[in-house]
Amino acid sequence: MDVELARWLVSADARPALAEASRQADPGSLAVATALRRSWPAEQAAAASSQVELRRRAAGKFGGRAERMFFTPDGLEQATRAEVAAWRASRFVAAGVREVVDLGCGLGADALAFATAGLKVIAVEADPATAVLAAANLDGLGEVICGDAVTLAPQLLANGAAVFIDPARRTASGRTWRVSDFSPPWDFATSLLAGRFGCIKAAPGLPSTLIPDGVAATWVSHRGDLVETSLWCLTEPRKGRRAVLLPSGAELDAGERREPPSGPIGGYLYEPDPAVIRAGAIGALAEALHARAASPGIAYLFADKLIATPFATAFEVLETLPNDERTLRAWLREHQIGILEIKVRGLDVDPAVLRKRLKPRGSRSATLILTPTTDGARALVAQRTDARPSK
Repeated sequence: MDVELARWLVSADARPALAEASRQADPGSLAVATALRRSWPAEQAAAASSQVELRRRAAGKFGGRAERMFFTPDGLEQATRAEVAAWRASRFVAAGVREVVDLGCGLGADALAFATAGLKVIAVEADPATAVLAAANLDGLGEVICGDAVTLAPQLLANGAAVFIDPARRTASGRTWRVSDFSPPWDFATSLLAGRFGCIKAAPGLPSTLIPDGVAATWVSHRGDLVETSLWCLTEPRKGRRAVLLPSGAELDAGERREPPSGPIGGYLYEPDPAVIRAGAIGALAEALHARAASPGIAYLFADKLIATPFATAFEVLETLPNDERTLRAWLREHQIGILEIKVRGLDVDPAVLRKRLKPRGSRSATLILTPTTDGARALVAQRTDARPSK
């Protein structure tokens, strides 16, 4: 999108086109595009219909506010979910921050959360069209500057403001993990954490080699989805690695990142939240649950008693079967299982392929968990049970 089209899109002149596109069940269809082009130039008609499609997709991240926001496809993909951005902003507020500089704001999702939390926000975006959309999304709650983050940072941070950076990780060929392709550059971003409160947002699969020594690294899970890694400033009291679950805000420190000992199958199996796994907090979770690993390096935990935890999904183990297709097929047939959930860790098994080979038929449902154990590979018949803390 060029900057002139972006300016038109956020202006009052675009509202009739957006309204017309929003009334359509399928705004991206050829019929709608043809109808819009009768009243607006082809480029504007396409932008309006695309914007309505993006707003509908964005509802999962931004709720009802998405209907008033402006997006690009790449910008929406990288934009922080509203509840995650609000959590981050609350940590800035709790640290006593009053002003934050967002270097590389994209569409302004995090800048909007900072501003909504009462912080003064200055946001920097290198792409002119994206900067126009970000300013519209902030709607006067913060200042958006179009420019180079590396060039502007010394001046904008001179008064001691906190910093937030979400480096762009896309090139013309797609997503990249080449540090040289990050924008702003990774070395520049991490250097800004020294001596001031700040946070760098990165993808959840951030390689450990890119995490500087001494920072607090946090893996964030939102409603069960692992959504980001965030690195927090060197001046933050807590260092190391931890998992954060949202929207509850529950946190689990990895501590020394010990691997839990392995042991026999128990009456309960815990499947840790992905943030716990990525943070290396399996050992801390196992200790809290008096649990043991199914097998070395396998992120399933067995326990003999059910203990409430927000950090894992609990299953009651109903039956233990050999990991053998013929045996499993016979068991499904005997119990008239037609709806089958298959979970696998540590075995070369494709759940979709296995389900097709097992040919489940019937009116009943079941969950099979295939995993290495200290007694070899096993298929566990299990059912979810409530192991979440009561509110």
